[in-house]
Amino acid sequence: MRTWGLLPVAAGLAVLIAAGSSAQPATTRAVRSDAAPAEPVVVELFTAQGCAGCPEANARVEAVADEPGVIALTYAVDYWDYLGWADTFARPEFAQRQRAYRRPLRLRDVSTPQVVIDGRRQIVGGSEGALQSAIDEEAARRVFPPEIEFRETGDRVGVGSGQAPTGGAEVVAVIYKPGPQTVEIARGDNRGRTVRHVNVVKSVRVLGPWTGRPVLYPLPAGVDADEAVAVLVQSRADRRILNGAVLAQH
Repeated sequence: MRTWGLLPVAAGLAVLIAAGSSAQPATTRAVRSDAAPAEPVVVELFTAQGCAGCPEANARVEAVADEPGVIALTYAVDYWDYLGWADTFARPEFAQRQRAYRRPLRLRDVSTPQVVIDGRRQIVGGSEGALQSAIDEEAARRVFPPEIEFRETGDRVGVGSGQAPTGGAEVVAVIYKPGPQTVEIARGDNRGRTVRHVNVVKSVRVLGPWTGRPVLYPLPAGVDADEAVAVLVQSRADRRILNGAVLAQH
């Protein structure tokens, strides 16, 4: 498993961050840091409270969510709402994000539950062992990604230099609530069940393009104290996730 790190050390990127922060002094803010560059595996679960087969997939993703080197994110989709239960976490843009994987993954359509790993492969259903094997295989992949570093003030993030994919990439901020949440389902296929989710995504915002040169981006404002921000560098064309890092609120 690749080492988890929220603040990789890079001399060139450090210069960029320092230059960007010269206008205002840094405030004290504890940001977890590891010396080794981080290449976490990003596990994205597309699920729905009205989907009868989804609670088991939710549990499988929760089982790996706290592993070092894993960024697990749960997106609730809304296309099961017609069964009688409006998903309390769903947003239309989450289904749009799932559909953006359809062509790169060579899928005829999208379905839930679906787990997308590093934007490179998917698991539909399957066992916990299959998910763990896929994570381990992606963890062994050395892609030498652009490094990601958060300012200590927590209001900006820098992405270092590297080889941009064909068609370029974009830097995405995913705001989510860490840890589990439970919902009592009153209608639909899961009527009477308590459905559990982990790391539920609240919003996704594109910070800007990345073309291979170091760039400093402002982070979204208004993030609550109990929320976290995952920053992903993602290829526009084939949707591969080149790198990711998490800034937890304190």
